[in-house]
Amino acid sequence: MDYLKTQGVKSLKGNIRISGAKNASLPLIAMTILAKNKVNIKNLPHVADINTLLKLLSNLGAECNFLDDRVIVDTTSINNTKATYDIVKTMRASILVLGPILARFGHCEVSLPGGCAIGQRPIDLHLKALEQMGAKIEIKAGYIEATTPNGLKGCEIIFDKITVTGTANIVMAAALAEGVTTITNAAREPEVVQLCEVLDASGVKIKGIGTAILTIHGTGGELVDIPEFTIIPDRIEAGTYLCAAAITKSELTLTHVEPKHLGAVLAKLEEMGSSFTLGKDFITIHPAKDIKPVKIITQEYPAFPTDMQAQFMALATQADGVSIIEERLFENRFMHVSELQRMGADISLNGHTATVSGKAQLSGTDVMATDLRASSALVLAALVSEGETNIHRIYHLDRGYDSLEKKLEGVGAKIERLKE
Repeated sequence: MDYLKTQGVKSLKGNIRISGAKNASLPLIAMTILAKNKVNIKNLPHVADINTLLKLLSNLGAECNFLDDRVIVDTTSINNTKATYDIVKTMRASILVLGPILARFGHCEVSLPGGCAIGQRPIDLHLKALEQMGAKIEIKAGYIEATTPNGLKGCEIIFDKITVTGTANIVMAAALAEGVTTITNAAREPEVVQLCEVLDASGVKIKGIGTAILTIHGTGGELVDIPEFTIIPDRIEAGTYLCAAAITKSELTLTHVEPKHLGAVLAKLEEMGSSFTLGKDFITIHPAKDIKPVKIITQEYPAFPTDMQAQFMALATQADGVSIIEERLFENRFMHVSELQRMGADISLNGHTATVSGKAQLSGTDVMATDLRASSALVLAALVSEGETNIHRIYHLDRGYDSLEKKLEGVGAKIERLKE
């Protein structure tokens, strides 16, 4: 098993190229199940979750050819509609194949999903919506067994709460359904927007893209011709490296990035004293002389993302004062607190709220990654710790970051990947 050995550094300097977004890639790969052609996807990140989903498609009978940072997916040869536990258990996003398989074949079996243990992320909203569209669903021996005796029919769906994967799943199911589907309280994340844009470019008429109300005109079961497309930049990866610059009080330039996707993150970094030079596809962060405390509440896009909460907590340990971080989306997303405390952070928890008192003098030690974003928070803390930090269980990190240690090493970090 790999781990990261990191030494504290005085500053970083240089450029970091941002990879394609993992959270955009996954639904777009699942979407290829709806295609009647080979689909060429560009700017894919090299992360474990992408490999897992491509393996799942291969097990279903698809052909997937990964070439550098692009993949050609041919799902016309799919001959199996069962997504087995051995793959799905490692990645919750595997549930994204449910909607498109059911829409195309009229039946499927998908194992109940796994993934990071950051809290309950129930799929009941997915299943309820599919049932409204005419699906018959049973849960048997850990599998979702679904059929569509009369095909999927468009209808009005109102999500009780915003769900990113739920929105993506139902958009894909509605793409091949008969009639018009309206989704109210739809997720507005850039990753959902790109899925809708690609389907719209494929001939599935979708109105309201980027809003909370989506209207999808289904094809009535006809597969679609999906054009070549390029994955949008990873806003969470970009936010993580912005925090790396802020915590080390360094000037860094991020390239191949989309600044407009980072509004809430940039606003909070500005509150903490950083400033920015923004271009069409780059961001240069200018560090604060003194890092200011901040109050953060995680909410759905376009508000502050839960996937950046852990990184900002690490940054807050170096602020001059008390920061308050309230996690409203997941009930178990403070598992990194105990590891940061091991490094010397002064953090107290009260329910869904963390109080971070700075400025803490952090010391290197052995710590353990508990989930994907917690992993990157430990890396950030290690950058400003005295001595050596060994970060274990980084398979969590590899699920969502493309060559993190190489990118940081390229701007001056002392970090290397080693074997246990």
